[in-house]
Amino acid sequence: MKLYQSVGPNPRVVLFYLAEKGLEIDRAFVDIRAGENRQGEWLKKYPRGGIPVLELDDGSLISEATVICDYLDERFPEKPLVGATPEARAAVRSAIRHIDYSIGSPMMNGFRSAEGLPMFKDRMLCVPEAAPGNKAYAQDGLRQADALLARQPFVAGDSFTLADIALFCWVEFGAMVGQPIPDDAAHLKAWRDKVAAMPSAIASADPKHGLAE
Repeated sequence: MKLYQSVGPNPRVVLFYLAEKGLEIDRAFVDIRAGENRQGEWLKKYPRGGIPVLELDDGSLISEATVICDYLDERFPEKPLVGATPEARAAVRSAIRHIDYSIGSPMMNGFRSAEGLPMFKDRMLCVPEAAPGNKAYAQDGLRQADALLARQPFVAGDSFTLADIALFCWVEFGAMVGQPIPDDAAHLKAWRDKVAAMPSAIASADPKHGLAE
């Protein structure tokens, strides 16, 4: 297998997951800042242009960060991060879906149509007038996460899972692009600090770590 990765919250999800699982997979870096994923050889390989992508030994491709992790959790079931039972897996997948639509999607759309507009305006649809609303939706999603974490230690219950990895990577991305944790979200802030201290979180911060230049 080979993982094609880059900067950003979605690639970081997979790097965090691999570090936490202790999995070593051949990796290659695709420079999305330079638009490598939207041109040339990459589009021949993967016409949708997204990153990360996992290429299997038979040449088939799996895309979307949490789907890649879900696949790897089935292939390598030791120390499961998507749940050890059908019920636990349902809880983790439900939490991830909520994170994606209440935080991830509006946060990214808010960024692409505002601070990220110079990079993205010629690559995909951007709606600058919608940026403030998307950012407001993301802030509301972060407050929902804060309320959840006031009741339980981790996003999907009592154990650290892929749902925590997904939320953490969006929280860190938001802090970088002017969409930080709301000041009144004390539970989310405490959870963030706890996760940020994990060795696997620290290892995932550098997308080129361990890659030859």
